[in-house]
Amino acid sequence: MSIAFDTALANLGIARSGVASDPKVQTAAQSQTLDQSAFLKLMTAQLKNQDPFKPVENEAMVAQMAQFSSVAGISEMNQTLKAMASRLDANNGASALSYVGKTVLVPGNVAYPHTDGGFDSVVSLDSAAENVQVTITDMNGKVLRTVALGPQGAGEIPLSWDGTTNDGEDAGTGPFKISATAVRNAVSTATPVLVWAPVTSVSVPADGSTPLLNVAGLGQTPISAVREIG
Repeated sequence: MSIAFDTALANLGIARSGVASDPKVQTAAQSQTLDQSAFLKLMTAQLKNQDPFKPVENEAMVAQMAQFSSVAGISEMNQTLKAMASRLDANNGASALSYVGKTVLVPGNVAYPHTDGGFDSVVSLDSAAENVQVTITDMNGKVLRTVALGPQGAGEIPLSWDGTTNDGEDAGTGPFKISATAVRNAVSTATPVLVWAPVTSVSVPADGSTPLLNVAGLGQTPISAVREIG
């Protein structure tokens, strides 16, 4: 039985030793758990105090060691996953830096025009509407253009504005504010709009959470909000 016991311990990576180790100070959390040394001490105590006429069967002892090995393996796996998560967070930061200098399509109400003066945007409808209207203003709230899109089904409706006002004049260089309303059962409600805006920089939170894109006119925006990259 001793040979089998030594073999089982070796398979678990535990070396038998009769030398007592120096006492170590444990935290409250550590005192509630068993490491390999403590497990071995308990098992040795069990062997010393067992009934010689009813010794612990080999199968039971192997089962105990297998259970401890499984728990230890899970603990090591958790540590590995944490290390992988940290590495992925670092990769996310590097990936976020690639957005700087590019334009992204994200939810927002501030749009920057193309070189021709107009801009493209998307109206997002969660359900069909009897009528959809888009309003474009300057940054002070002055209405420049209203666009009636008529009845629309649920989904994303692309909108391209040529940069002219309701009077056909040049609206200027922007940036502009854009909003949309949807009419359902004679009730008008605001509906989300997606706009193109440049990414000026990236913010990496101190807690290691997902990096945030600093989008011109919109502030900090999570990468998950990006629908498309220009």
